[in-house]
Amino acid sequence: MSLGTVEIVSFGYLHDAPPAAHLTVDLREHFRDPHVSPELRYMTALDEPVRVAVMNTPGIADLVTSVAAAVTAFASGPSAGKVTVADGCAGGRHRAPTFANALAERLRADGHTVTVHHRDLAKPVVNR
Repeated sequence: MSLGTVEIVSFGYLHDAPPAAHLTVDLREHFRDPHVSPELRYMTALDEPVRVAVMNTPGIADLVTSVAAAVTAFASGPSAGKVTVADGCAGGRHRAPTFANALAERLRADGHTVTVHHRDLAKPVVNR
């Protein structure tokens, strides 16, 4: 039995405005950006070293758990429909897609039906 349908969209604030969502998670200020590491800068969340760096950041696992609980609360509402979560970082290539995939894995384990879209993952690295 599915608890609810969830759409997760990862994005980069430096590319465009955040997508419309019920919950928007801004990962920019509180979590270290792999972009600052030259060896990770041109990789993406599709690369294991980036995923390890992001998921080993203090607080990320707790945030996944907290956002999953919030999604379940939204999905439990009396007029529950699809719940959309947008999570963003600066460029949308490292933190946001890694977080989105971890959240999707958690929500699926909890019984939700989940789709994930990485809006800016394939865009070029933003020079800043």
